[in-house]
Amino acid sequence: MSLLVVGLSHRSAPVSVLERAALSQDTQIKLLQDTVAAEPATEAAVLATCNRIELYADVDKFHAGVAELSTLLAQHSGVGLDELTPYLYVHYEDRAVHHLFSVACGLDSMVVGEGQILGQIKDSLAQAQELHTAGRLMNDLFQQGLRVGKRAHSETGIDRAGQSLVTFGLEQLASGADVETWARGKRALVIGAGSMSSLAAATLARAGVREIVIANRTYERAERLAQILTEQGDKGDKGESGVMARAVPMDAVAAEVTRAGLVVSCTGATGLVLTAESVATAVEGRLPAPAGAGGSGAASGRTTPGADVPPVREDAPLPATSVGTEEGCPLDLSAVQGGGFSVLGEAAVAGMDAATLEQHAAWVDNATVDRRERRRTPDADAELITALAATVRVSGRIPERRRPEPVAAVPRPEPVLALLDLAMPRDIDAAVHRLAGVRLVDIESLAEASAGAPMAADVDQVRRIVSDEVAAFGAAQRAAHITPTVVALRTMAADVVAAEIARLDGRLPGLDDRQRGEITQTVRRVVDKLLHAPTVRVKQLAAEPGGAGYADALRTLFDLDPETVAAVSRADDETDGSQRDAENRGRA
Repeated sequence: MSLLVVGLSHRSAPVSVLERAALSQDTQIKLLQDTVAAEPATEAAVLATCNRIELYADVDKFHAGVAELSTLLAQHSGVGLDELTPYLYVHYEDRAVHHLFSVACGLDSMVVGEGQILGQIKDSLAQAQELHTAGRLMNDLFQQGLRVGKRAHSETGIDRAGQSLVTFGLEQLASGADVETWARGKRALVIGAGSMSSLAAATLARAGVREIVIANRTYERAERLAQILTEQGDKGDKGESGVMARAVPMDAVAAEVTRAGLVVSCTGATGLVLTAESVATAVEGRLPAPAGAGGSGAASGRTTPGADVPPVREDAPLPATSVGTEEGCPLDLSAVQGGGFSVLGEAAVAGMDAATLEQHAAWVDNATVDRRERRRTPDADAELITALAATVRVSGRIPERRRPEPVAAVPRPEPVLALLDLAMPRDIDAAVHRLAGVRLVDIESLAEASAGAPMAADVDQVRRIVSDEVAAFGAAQRAAHITPTVVALRTMAADVVAAEIARLDGRLPGLDDRQRGEITQTVRRVVDKLLHAPTVRVKQLAAEPGGAGYADALRTLFDLDPETVAAVSRADDETDGSQRDAENRGRA
């Protein structure tokens, strides 16, 4: 076994890199085909989820395998190898097995213990089987990974620590409130009809939303999901009428967002599904009037937070968002060389005093800038600006040299539209974070929220299960590795016995059948007894760590033909493949 995995995940790479490296379904297929066509790899499987991209392969050379798999990932992801390499991790042999088993148990998930990863591992295996890139090792590894994951969930309380990204995302949107109480009565729009979107729709239906609208590029899939939700609602045993569900084409999304109180998006689109401008348009007229704009309550057009009904007032202006504009920016961006402002300040530091830069930081952070007359002048700050510019040239960032000036906070209205973006790359423009009346939770914010989440005590038990299963898997693989050699040895012994009996027939032609049979049986028993202890012992030794060399020793000692051993291995693989196909057909 020479299992190698090269990948990146939310633990090794920022969301911006994961987003750019995301692989479409067609790209995954091409990656698998190119991997098995490469010299070091004989088998391959891709595990691509919203927060990880991993390429598994059976390779004959470690260093060549790492180089080839890394290059293939870079080529198919579209991210340059030099840029991608710092975020890649590599696991080999037992460490690679340990990694996949940990992933299957949810220990490596963004939300520890979540069970959805099992379905994604199953899909990865099915894809590799369909493309014929999965041989004995990939099949054994992924099938055992599924069993280990199921064992962890059935034998421990890891489910108490784990939940799906959908549930965790809804909890973040609810801001500490009970999800069912928060979601009850809302209109929900689900964009996409894949596994994650289906899970989101089912979760929302259980939470008690009033209506679920499914939008998908393939309208038939959206219609099917809506029908399933409706049928499940009709079969409910709580005496409730169930959720109303309907399907719409993708070109109806903009109109549906204007009526929705909650949007969940998870598509495979390479571009944005919802721009900041479209979301700003969707909430226009649904926000409460600014303080002092006249009246209160119904007279001022105020609505209940999260309600889907537009307010009475339609002339209330939207609070300034600065999305796509420079409105309210305290810097004169037109004067900055290059026509833009760097967050780190490299381009704009020259000629800008520190106080102005701090004012800009406050403006970027959604605060209202306090534009009081400052007594300081650029001339008075000349020395400080020179020092700042020198520091930037060396370190690339502005040091904190003075306490920020106080800023006046802008009160933000309660959200009237909640957005949950579970896609990678993202479906919803990140600039939506700055829109008043909108709350966006995406993969990046979920990663930040889950970083400090407490882990259940059961996690330690799951780790022990993983360690035990890794040891057992390694022993089984090492034992299986020597089996063809043992079979080839016994085949050679049987050939020797047959040749000697044939020679005996030539020398003693007068032997009758009974005598010849007795002699043949005696010779075979002698050979079997001589081979029994060595072959049993070599299997035991080969199952231990570092036991792979015993197969080589056996082939050398008995001068076994390597092609004979390889033929036995191929025959075993063909038999295992037929059995797996039959099992898959039976499960289907």
